Amino acid sequence: MMLDDTTLRILACQIDVPSMTTSAERDAHLRTSAVKVRKELAKTDVDLVALPELSSIDYARETFTNLSDIAEPLDGPSFECWRQVAMEFGVYVSFGFAKQEGEMFYISNAVIAPSGDLVGHFDKLHLAQFGASMEKEYFRGGDHVFVYDIKGLTIAPIICYDIRIPELTRTLVIDHQADLILHSGAYYRDESFHTWHSFTTTRALENQVFFLSLNRAGDNYGNSVMSWPWMDENRRPVSFEEHAEDFRVLTLMKSELTAARENYSFLADRFGDYGALPKLAK
Repeated sequence: MMLDDTTLRILACQIDVPSMTTSAERDAHLRTSAVKVRKELAKTDVDLVALPELSSIDYARETFTNLSDIAEPLDGPSFECWRQVAMEFGVYVSFGFAKQEGEMFYISNAVIAPSGDLVGHFDKLHLAQFGASMEKEYFRGGDHVFVYDIKGLTIAPIICYDIRIPELTRTLVIDHQADLILHSGAYYRDESFHTWHSFTTTRALENQVFFLSLNRAGDNYGNSVMSWPWMDENRRPVSFEEHAEDFRVLTLMKSELTAARENYSFLADRFGDYGALPKLAK
């Protein structure tokens, strides 16, 4: 398959995140992560580096209890770390961190341009409070969506539990013309882990969109997956390592998305308003 100018190459980083309770431990982890990413970037040319949900800190009650120390502003240590990588290699970097605004904390994703400038950020809209999750005890939900363009593809970030609310992805695709949903997660192997990939596949197919669902590595994490606008026995999802760190270069072509929508008219066949359909009396 020949590449065209609407081709996007992503370095998807399923990285390990150690236990931590202090900002010093966070900063040490950032330095270690940047070394790993630099090593991978030295091997290949990509346009975007993607990291998981809260890639700067551990997902644990002990960590969240110390958010007053370990959370940071938009232009904090995480931004400075990944800004250097973005400028050094001429890539966009999408990373997760705990954002602090005044007395409030958010689970956030930010994007840095190759120039080192902040492109924008997204705060997790839907907070999980089930299984191993206890987000409503520590964080506030976001109030906006965010999309940005790289090389002719429109990218929309969502975070973990956001995937389970179908209206969000549909809105991003229909109203904001998203071509790629960049879904960062911290999927712990609790009772909800088994259903995660079903949601990923469904969101990709029903919206005919590229869908990268990126988890962190670890004994209780892993199994990131890349889903395509159309999948069958010949075009299957890309599965990452079950537990180990895994760095994958993924190539996305706008022509594949266009072909899926032309061949299978799911989106075109939608009614404008299903709520307006009359209900027949018994």
